[in-house]
Amino acid sequence: MLYRFPTISALTFILLLTFSCSSSAHHHDDFLQCLTQKFHNYYSISNLVYTPQNSTFSSVLLSSTWNLRYTTPSTPKPQVIITPEHESQIPPVILCARDNDMEIRIRSGGHDMEGRSFVSEVPFVILDMINFSQATVDAEAKTAWVGTGATLGILYYSIAEKSPTLAFPAGFCPTVGIGGHLSGGGYGALFRKYGFASDNVIDARIVDVNGRILDRKSMGEDLFWAIRGGGGASFGVIVSFKVQLVDVPEKVTVFSIHRTLQQNATQLIHRWQYIAPKFEKDLHLYINAGRTSYLTGENSSQDGRNISLGASFKAFYLGRVDRLLSLMQESFPELGVVREDCIEMSWIQSVLYFFGIPIDSPENLLNRTITKTYVKFKSNYVQAPIPANGIEGIWKFYYEKEGENSEVIMFPYGGRMAEIPESETPYPHRNSLFSLSHELFWPEEEAQNTDKYLSWSSRIYNYLTPYVENSPRASYYNYRDLDLGVNNLKGKTSYEQASIWGKKYFKNNFDRLVRVKTDVDPKNFFRNEQSFPPLNPRFTYFDEV
Repeated sequence: MLYRFPTISALTFILLLTFSCSSSAHHHDDFLQCLTQKFHNYYSISNLVYTPQNSTFSSVLLSSTWNLRYTTPSTPKPQVIITPEHESQIPPVILCARDNDMEIRIRSGGHDMEGRSFVSEVPFVILDMINFSQATVDAEAKTAWVGTGATLGILYYSIAEKSPTLAFPAGFCPTVGIGGHLSGGGYGALFRKYGFASDNVIDARIVDVNGRILDRKSMGEDLFWAIRGGGGASFGVIVSFKVQLVDVPEKVTVFSIHRTLQQNATQLIHRWQYIAPKFEKDLHLYINAGRTSYLTGENSSQDGRNISLGASFKAFYLGRVDRLLSLMQESFPELGVVREDCIEMSWIQSVLYFFGIPIDSPENLLNRTITKTYVKFKSNYVQAPIPANGIEGIWKFYYEKEGENSEVIMFPYGGRMAEIPESETPYPHRNSLFSLSHELFWPEEEAQNTDKYLSWSSRIYNYLTPYVENSPRASYYNYRDLDLGVNNLKGKTSYEQASIWGKKYFKNNFDRLVRVKTDVDPKNFFRNEQSFPPLNPRFTYFDEV
C-alpha cells in the first residue's frame, strides 16, 4: 500500500536552490544542493521533497501530527520534509543532513507524545516514512515483514487477510505507527501471553549514520538488541521489521463492564490488584478509570458535585465464554460478570471492538486518519497494591474541569512478561504488578488553558509518588515525557545528565544502550531531546551549531 502526497515541480526546486537569506536557509540550500549531487537523477525524487515554499508543505507536515501542542505558530518547522519510497533513497538524505549540520527527525505514525518525531529546536529535516507502509505476511512461516511507515491497523488487517488464527501482540490503537511502537516496546491485549511487540521482532533493516543498509546479521546483536525497546531514533533510520506472528483461536471472548463509585468501583479496583496479575496468560483484564461520561460516552452533569466517576473493566480472553465465566466466578466474583456481558468474536474483530469501531468492518483498520487533539501522557509502574484510601485520592482530580477528558489506565503484568529477564531487551519493567498511566486530552477551544491542563497532569503524577516505583521513578519510553529530563539542545550531553531521564525509562539497561550508541554513532548525529549520548565523544557533527 503506497501513500502519495502532492508534489513540487522541478522549477520550484531550482528556484529554491537560489534562495538564501539566513543561516537556516543556508543549511537548507546546501542540503538541497547536496541531494542533487548524491542523486544522479534528482528529478526522480523531486516529487518526494517538500519545503516551506511549497503550497502543500503544511498539509504534509500536519498529515500525521496527532498532538496539537506542537502545531502552534511558534513551533519550529522543518527546513525540508522528505517522503522516500525506497530504502536506497535514505542514505543520501542522512549523508547530506550530516554534512550540512541538520538534524533528522524520523516520523512513522505521528503519535510521539512529545512531538519529537517532527519538531526540533535546531535546523532539521523530517524523514517521513509513510511510503514504507507495506506488510507482507507469510502465513505458513508465521512471519511478516512490515515497513516502519505502516500502522498497526495495516499490519493487523494484512494478517487477518491471510489467516483467522494468526495475530501479532501489539497495541490497541490501529493508527499508531509501526516504527515507534515496535522500537520502543509496544503492548496490548496479547502481551501477558506473548510479551511485547518488540519481544517478537526477529529481524530488521536499518540505515546507519554512514548510509549503510544493515539487517540483523550485518548490524550485529548489540544494535539489534537496542532497537527492540530502546527506540530507533538514537541509532539510525529503521526501514522495516520482520516479526514473529502468534497463534490465536478462531474465537476469543471480550467484555467491558463499567462500575461507578456507587457500585463499589474503588473496592473493585483494590481487589483487582491482587487478582489480575495472577490470572492465566490467556486472560488480560485491564481497567480504565475516570469520569463515567468519558469512559462510556453517556451524558452526565458537569456540576462538580454530581459528576459520576467509575471504572471500566475490560477483558480479552483467548478462549470461549464458558471458560472465561468460570475464571471470573472463581477469582473475581465481586465484579458480577454474567454471560450477557460477554461476546465471542474473532481476534481481528476484537481489535475493532477495543478501538470502538464496528467489528464487521475490518477495512477501517486501513484508515490512517488521526483525531488531532491536545495530549499529555504520564506513566508509572506499581510493585505493591495501592491501598483503598490511595485509590480514593485519585478520584478527587476527576471532579476538576481538567479531568473531563482523561483516564487512568491500569494494565496487569504477570504471565509471559514475568518470565522474560529484564535485560533480554531494553524494556526493563517486566516484574511490575501493573502499569499505571494517566492520559489527558483537551480540545482546541481550551488551547489557551494548556498550562492548567499540564499542571493538572503533574499534580496527579506527584500524588501517585508514594504508591509507584521510585528507585528510580519508572516510566515507559513509548509514553515519552520531557518532564523527566532532556539533553542539551546544542553541544554535548553528559552521561550523568542523560541518565536522569534514561534510568527512568530503561533502568540498568540504559548503560548498555549508551555503549551501543557509542559504537554505532560516536559523533552523535542521530540525536534529540531524549537520545542516548555517546561516551566522551571528541567532537560531534553539531559542535558548530
